[in-house]
Amino acid sequence: MAAQTPLPLNLRWGLTVFSSSLFINNKTRDSGAARIYRPGTPGGGLSRAGLEVLAGLEVLSALQYSLLPRYYQLLLLAAFLILTLTEGARLYLGYIGNLQEKVPELAGFLLLSFLIQLPLLLFLLTDDHIVRLPLEMAVHSLFLAFLVSEVVAAFLALRVMTTQLAAQFYLQQFTSGGRGRSLIKGDDVGPVPPWSQFL
Repeated sequence: MAAQTPLPLNLRWGLTVFSSSLFINNKTRDSGAARIYRPGTPGGGLSRAGLEVLAGLEVLSALQYSLLPRYYQLLLLAAFLILTLTEGARLYLGYIGNLQEKVPELAGFLLLSFLIQLPLLLFLLTDDHIVRLPLEMAVHSLFLAFLVSEVVAAFLALRVMTTQLAAQFYLQQFTSGGRGRSLIKGDDVGPVPPWSQFL
């Protein structure tokens, strides 16, 4: 027999309809096709181990957060908020900068990664006053490995991209007779520097 919940009947019905629209194979007593629970049979348990582990980790996380002083709680909240907000902008800039070969966007990705996310992540990994769980250490270490590899790859891509764009610029000046065009009307730029032949 299913356990009764203290929820009102109309709220239970609304939640059942909502979950039926999300999960097609919803087989609860409220949806008309009840699942018979038989203890001891494989797959007969209604609880899921993954959900149980995640709920336990959330309780541990809340307990560890309450053990910290107030200023560390605010500091951690600010660090996680900044990490979350900059992650979307950073990935967008990296995606656009890499695929469309745009130097400013790729440089923005590199700066956000190196100047904001890397110090915050190192703070979360190395500060002695923060109570950390082993799962947090593993996830943050993996995130740090990805971040360092992204910074190195972005630096190399940015170097190749700027070298290629500079070579195209000097080649365009060379093909136009050694005289480039200035942004000011009637003002000509001088000849191509001799060191540009090595680019």
